Amino acid sequence: MTWMIIRLILSLGFIAVVLLWAARLAKKKGLGQGNGLIEVVARQRMGRSSTVNVVRIADVVLVIGATEEQVTLLAEVDSEIVDNALAERRVPGARPAADGATAGGAGSPSLVARTSSGALAGSVFDPAGWGTFVHQLRERTVRKP
Repeated sequence: MTWMIIRLILSLGFIAVVLLWAARLAKKKGLGQGNGLIEVVARQRMGRSSTVNVVRIADVVLVIGATEEQVTLLAEVDSEIVDNALAERRVPGARPAADGATAGGAGSPSLVARTSSGALAGSVFDPAGWGTFVHQLRERTVRKP
């Protein structure tokens, strides 16, 4: 029994050393890290295999359409307009109107999209993406009177 615990600890230690070595090698080679010059500002799926992406490269903001076969430049947008739109989108909620309804419409709360700019932005590990997904799923499955 004691020998099994020692083998388990040694095995886990060996795996940890290999993972640390692989991480150090990846960092040295520059794998998995952006250089901070290119930032995906927003991404929207348009179909099964097509997306529209807003990408900031230094001070230039590009709207890019991407499919499985090609990537197409759709437009170049002013950086200030994108910054203003992002600032409006990050408002923490809807303002209530005078009659008790929200500013988003007839009694339903307006949805404010959340963005992430961290290392996990756009991946399946992005908590903001999952939160938005769960919220939209609830909205579609709740019975309305």
